Amino acid sequence: MPAPETRQLDLFGPADSPVAGPGTIEPTPVPEHAPPPGLRRPASTPDRLTPDRLTPDTPPPGLPPGTRWQTLDLNGWTLDYTLRRARRKTIGLHIRDTGLAIQAPAWATRTQIEDAIRQRSAWIRDKIQDRERRLELLALQADQWRPGGRIPYLGVAIELQLDGARPAHYEGDPAAPATGDRLYLPLPDGAEPDRIQDRAQAWLQARARIDFEIRLQHCLQQAGQSIMGWGLSSAQGRWGSCTSQKRIRLNWRLIHFDPALIDYVVAHEVAHLKEMNHGPDFWREVERLCPDFRAARDALRHQIPDTLPLI
Repeated sequence: MPAPETRQLDLFGPADSPVAGPGTIEPTPVPEHAPPPGLRRPASTPDRLTPDRLTPDTPPPGLPPGTRWQTLDLNGWTLDYTLRRARRKTIGLHIRDTGLAIQAPAWATRTQIEDAIRQRSAWIRDKIQDRERRLELLALQADQWRPGGRIPYLGVAIELQLDGARPAHYEGDPAAPATGDRLYLPLPDGAEPDRIQDRAQAWLQARARIDFEIRLQHCLQQAGQSIMGWGLSSAQGRWGSCTSQKRIRLNWRLIHFDPALIDYVVAHEVAHLKEMNHGPDFWREVERLCPDFRAARDALRHQIPDTLPLI
């Protein structure tokens, strides 16, 4: 007997799809006067960007064997990319730390490769921009993991403090936080930022299990639905998912947001128990469960899960 088909619906479209659909977080548009990170302005054009926003016109160190550094004039901007021949049937485009990486079959000519790049130019621009923005946010985020650092918890800013003499404890009501509440972590003075981050995230994940369980059970009762189980996820590209086996996963980083945003994600996944698609009937069910879902959906479109808690 064949295994039952597993389908998973989530708040994002396919990982590398350039086409935005319902619930897809869309990249911020690129201003017309400035190239996205990873694209270089031609030398004849006055540069309006700061140098650290431009990809250098020299190959990155340590290119893998068989990989070549290439450039292409793309709608007025010079795009740097790496090219490697591979045993494959199609031309593959990937955005990596060094920018655009192309894997192409041996039969593909330079003209065919460049045509493929031009056909996906909008997707490339968006992906390179998203990648650069994510790296910048991660760099800025590091300053939050220190005594006195402030992180968002259920939509309000709480303060991190260290207390190596006691277990982790929250100064305030963790079910109804107020701005300025303090989270004390069981670490000595002088603890490294990565240890502070690990301890804070462990506490946040524990609170997410408690908070999300309450919201999920309430929404399931409202919808007249039941599930086989649920759990937390750490996905970089989705806030929640639901399978045809009635299993729901919720990104623990939602605990940083205002409860209205969490309620929308919960309603979104519970609605999939009735409609495993993003059609009109699905969105009617989401609206029935969460009447103000549109504002929450729009807010989440501009957030990148793994760069939180910097909001």
